[in-house]
Amino acid sequence: MEAVALGKARASAFKVPTDAPESDGTLEWDSTTLVLVEIEAGDKRGLGYSYADDATATLINSLLAKVVEGRDAMDIADSWAAMLTAIRNLGRSGIAAMAVSAVDNALWDLKAKLLEMPLFKLLGAVREAVPVYGSGGFCSYSEMQLREQLGGWADDGIAMVKMKVGREPQHDPARAKVARKAIGDQVQLFVDANGAYSRKRALRMAQVFAHEYDVRWFEEPVSSDDLRGLRLLRDRAPAGLDIAAGEYGYTSWYFRRMLAAGAVDVLQADATRCAGISGFMQASALCEAFNLPLSAHCAPALHAHPACAARPLRHIEYFHDHVRIENMLFDGVPQPVRGALYPDPSRPGFGLEFRRADAERYRVQGGS
Repeated sequence: MEAVALGKARASAFKVPTDAPESDGTLEWDSTTLVLVEIEAGDKRGLGYSYADDATATLINSLLAKVVEGRDAMDIADSWAAMLTAIRNLGRSGIAAMAVSAVDNALWDLKAKLLEMPLFKLLGAVREAVPVYGSGGFCSYSEMQLREQLGGWADDGIAMVKMKVGREPQHDPARAKVARKAIGDQVQLFVDANGAYSRKRALRMAQVFAHEYDVRWFEEPVSSDDLRGLRLLRDRAPAGLDIAAGEYGYTSWYFRRMLAAGAVDVLQADATRCAGISGFMQASALCEAFNLPLSAHCAPALHAHPACAARPLRHIEYFHDHVRIENMLFDGVPQPVRGALYPDPSRPGFGLEFRRADAERYRVQGGS
């Protein structure tokens, strides 16, 4: 195939209010911002996105767009490396990494569209669908909201659900009891502390969660930067309770350090943060090297495709905020069928079409 030069790249930011107050063990929020990137080549337009501050769109429009425009749309690795060079003095993590992620994701969508194939086939599919776990159960929720959300997912055939813990640790066992009753005995219950617990409290809670409520997944029981603490939890947690972390990984070096420390049973990676699908597939390769499973963090409509190509992938997080936004602003969003997401093989790229008219009222900057 002849070279196809990348044309105009642009970023837009859309701030969508939550449908109710939300909080986890260490943070409260009332909105989520989608940063959308669109890149042209020939008669095709690729789209990618991240969930990040609108400053991410500013960085893309002021720097990264100029870095990728004019490069060969087929040579994603070239554009990816050039973007990483361009952000050297800004730092690899945080907003810079999320900006690279959004552009990289758009480049993959564009390449698949130019080749007229679904992205999961371009990446090399090893499965046709990936299980999801329903994720929400915010600390700000009442017991009724907790029951309705988690129980609703269970009734819809989703076999795993996750709730937030850690904001008021003294109430966490009672909330876990409510969740367990709502979902029944056949659905797996996960908890996520977002690093809110101390090591000793996390050890105590691991025993309570596992033995009294059959919790199978304990995410960030302590800070994800505390690799020794995570390793302590992994070594001492009851059998059958997986320790998970990694959602704040922006580089392959971060993932390698976490895996080398033996800190997790399951690594999490997020293609909207870890330098895009290119970085996500690096995380997948690292998991294979360490013989550990990988879980995709949030952004389920975006992760459905690379998840089908990542051999060690266990599941995708079906996060309430992102599910809501993706269904509000995109056509072609895959819906869970028997608890799994099936990318549409008849739609090229991600299979998503952005509904700009619906998004316009949320726009905070960029785009046209």
